[in-house]
Amino acid sequence: MLRGCLRPVFLVGRRTFAMGPASGGSVSDEMLDKLGGLSTQSLIDGLWVMGWPGAHVTGARALAPGQKCAGRAVTLQFVPQRPDIQADKPGAGSSPEYEAFELCGPREVLVMASVGPWESVGGDIKFLRLKQLAVGGLVTDGSVRDTDELLSYGFPVFSYSTTPRQGPAAMQPWAAQTLITCGGVAVRPGDAIVGDQDGVVVVPAKVADKVYSIAHGREVIEEIVKDELTKNPGPPGTYYPFMSGKIKEDSPLGKLLASKGITPANSNQFQGTADW
Repeated sequence: MLRGCLRPVFLVGRRTFAMGPASGGSVSDEMLDKLGGLSTQSLIDGLWVMGWPGAHVTGARALAPGQKCAGRAVTLQFVPQRPDIQADKPGAGSSPEYEAFELCGPREVLVMASVGPWESVGGDIKFLRLKQLAVGGLVTDGSVRDTDELLSYGFPVFSYSTTPRQGPAAMQPWAAQTLITCGGVAVRPGDAIVGDQDGVVVVPAKVADKVYSIAHGREVIEEIVKDELTKNPGPPGTYYPFMSGKIKEDSPLGKLLASKGITPANSNQFQGTADW
């Protein structure tokens, strides 16, 4: 009789949601120096041949010619403006953006995920703190304000554009050091962020060593090809295109590399030598 009176109890309030770790590891200073010495296009190629998804932060361009950066990601997520969220967000110096700022230094790059390309993630007063901390760089898929002042601060800035708009009218900082999407790319705290005049690339911390190995090997080969074409002008198609891990030893490129001491015995760029 009692059995017929029992009803199922759903403990909705106790349910939890699965979430993986925000960070996927960290990159050493030595590896940051190595990655920063390569072009962003070589790093993209390294990730591509490994089968990893695109890592180019779409729209983020250097604020001034010659700017470069290489550092570990400190992440900051913005969300659209909403009064109740604004009320619940920690205020003043405890705001997530200032939490992120204080994690920055010369070997870190602050990556700020905007809600739109024309929304301002900050300007001279906020980013004065980044200057004081000697931040390694700032990357955003949004825009920045007070351009002349930011340029005088001396740290590299990569943004979609510049704007006179005020950011708080459209968005607010919500979370620091979490997994974000910036310019269509997933960024985890600790990932390597490398920027040059072509744009910004995110190198996942877990595969940074392997990406460097592939990209560095490719750049060595490209320099050899360029030097050869300079000395003996001719169609680049003699040696191009080539893919890392696919170069045939008996091809014109393979023979050129052998004359420079690069063979399957000491390079992972040849067919059958790919170690990824």
